[in-house]
Amino acid sequence: MENSGACQGLTRPIRCIVKLGGAAITCKNELEKINEENLGTVSSQLRQAMSSGPDSQKILGMDWSKRPGESELCCDVGGFYDQISCDSSNFVVVHGAGSFGHFQASKSGVHKGGLDKSLVKAGFVATRISVTTLNLEIVRALAAAGIPSVGMSPFSCGWLTSERNLESADLSMVVKAIESGFVPVLHGDAVLDSQLVTVTEEGSWSVVKPNYGSTNKPVEITVAAHDTTGGMVTKIAEAAMIAKLGIDVYIVKAATSHSQRALSGEIRRGSIPDDWLGTVIKFAGKPAQH
Repeated sequence: MENSGACQGLTRPIRCIVKLGGAAITCKNELEKINEENLGTVSSQLRQAMSSGPDSQKILGMDWSKRPGESELCCDVGGFYDQISCDSSNFVVVHGAGSFGHFQASKSGVHKGGLDKSLVKAGFVATRISVTTLNLEIVRALAAAGIPSVGMSPFSCGWLTSERNLESADLSMVVKAIESGFVPVLHGDAVLDSQLVTVTEEGSWSVVKPNYGSTNKPVEITVAAHDTTGGMVTKIAEAAMIAKLGIDVYIVKAATSHSQRALSGEIRRGSIPDDWLGTVIKFAGKPAQH
């Protein structure tokens, strides 16, 4: 899961980029509801994967804001003086929207473009309110687990698309955050598109283990009506592009022992255990350089 070239300008390599699927961290069939149990487990697993200190080390939360129903803040300042810092600078977290944002985007048609229309403009605003609300809650959960996480929105960082394909992405603040010892937490966002047309994707695949042989038939995946990001088809296509760079991509159910084994680095190229439940997407050409 190591990668040395994800962000140009870094003086140290990125160990892992973790994408938390929207369906894993939210209740996708319930509007704007977070799956608290899964999110808590995921946060704990990430903390364990990042930690360079002893497992018995007390976890000191970094969410010092007041929660609804609480009368005061919880802040253990003194405990940080002797705390061994986790190796967080090697990680980047990205998460999907799940039950956040898609409803607003679908209702307004914002994913089809046309910001000159009042409804589309309102939908753009509403979508960003929804997805940034989720981002804040993800950051709070990670911070509560002792991870120095900071939310970073693609729109605010100046990312642009052209016909839904990435046109420009300013990674300077992401790099600065990593170099400063923070864990950037990026998310699915609404960004400005210079043209926008509808793009269809077709693909073929080959299953290596177990060996089912190759097929040229396109992958058939059902996408929910309110999902404006293309569902798994788009995600698999993006994973394939990453794999072609020589960077292995692991797809595994969040908050399980299988995701923990992937995060710990146990699942490596050529040594995938038979009892591991997940998918590895890797380039079939020249071996990747790690």
